[in-house]
Amino acid sequence: MNIKNLTNGFFKENPIFKLVLGMCPALAVTTAALNGLGMGLSTTAVLICSNVVISLLRKVIPDEIRIPAFIVVIASFVTIVGMVMEAYTPALFATLGIYIPLIVVNCIIMGRAEAFAFNNGVLDSFLDGLGMGLGFTLALTVVGAIREILGSGSIFGISLFGASFEPALIFIMPPGAFLTFGLIMALLNKFEKNRQNKAKLKSASEKDSKANADAAVQEQTGGEAA
Repeated sequence: MNIKNLTNGFFKENPIFKLVLGMCPALAVTTAALNGLGMGLSTTAVLICSNVVISLLRKVIPDEIRIPAFIVVIASFVTIVGMVMEAYTPALFATLGIYIPLIVVNCIIMGRAEAFAFNNGVLDSFLDGLGMGLGFTLALTVVGAIREILGSGSIFGISLFGASFEPALIFIMPPGAFLTFGLIMALLNKFEKNRQNKAKLKSASEKDSKANADAAVQEQTGGEAA
């Protein structure tokens, strides 16, 4: 068991902000934080279950038909999740609409099945599915929260600024999804660039310090020899 399989999906390999996968639901359903949370958790449930089952069957499924087999497994869990949502959260199910069945072809789920679950053990596959799913959920919820706050003046349906607030309605329209995503990506890229620059400066400083120490030792050794 490798704990990095769980944590990679949050930041280092976040499906939305790092790998830029699954952008169709990320841009389409995140008009509100609750929609993003619901879509993310639905995808997480399918991702975990499909990863585990595919990992269990990886030595049984022939390579030649692995993709159709993956689709059958994923579609089965998507159907189950859709039926559960329709029964217990009908309003959210109606809001997400066609994007629940489209989880079947979500490239995050298919990608993790092909790249990870089919080549690793059950526990690692479970952790990978959980990490990637929660990272996806976090990203969708953040995008949805920003769009809801700016476009409606609320968060999870709770008003933040009162009746006098004039929201920027563009953020709950399709262009707002691209604007929000672009701004978040720009901030994350800026942060990552600054982090890399600091790491380079620290490495250069350590090399200089080591070089100075080596020079001092050599000078001292030369003086004693003289």
